[in-house]
Amino acid sequence: MSHTWDLSAADGELLLHTDTAGRAARTGHKLTITMGTWTAQATVEDGHPVAVTLTVDVDSLQVIKGEGGLTPWTGVEAGTARKNALKSLEVKKYPTITYRSTAVTFDDDVYRVDGELTVCGVTRSHPLQVRRDGADFRCETVVRQSEFGIKQFSLMMGTVKVADDVELSISATVPQV
Repeated sequence: MSHTWDLSAADGELLLHTDTAGRAARTGHKLTITMGTWTAQATVEDGHPVAVTLTVDVDSLQVIKGEGGLTPWTGVEAGTARKNALKSLEVKKYPTITYRSTAVTFDDDVYRVDGELTVCGVTRSHPLQVRRDGADFRCETVVRQSEFGIKQFSLMMGTVKVADDVELSISATVPQV
């Protein structure tokens, strides 16, 4: 018998971690970003997810921390970083990021999810590994911005820029397991 788990940011968190690149990379801040509005649905059979979708509201992006750099991180910088990220992600043209599974397999408490990630209107195959601990699910992956046509934000004529690889982590607790 199948049923659906409906999840949102109230059930977990979706975080992005950026790094810096370029000749003067050490002068820039490594950011932690939260996506405050997202929904996920999982079709469940015999207690295991067999299909998953995720929709993220890009405009819900908030920069929650900046580390490193030559100067201390400030609230003003968080606002500027948010504005630059939304511009790079072309939020007005592409207001959502989506993920749709094409296959889900599992072995013990580890799931392999094959699926398609759509960012900035570009869809790419993106497999995930999801770990389960009771009602808690956790996934970490790397998304390469250039694969989705995203131009990384840069300063000082490219000597400091956001690294191409962005680490994504998502965790959620399902309502009933």
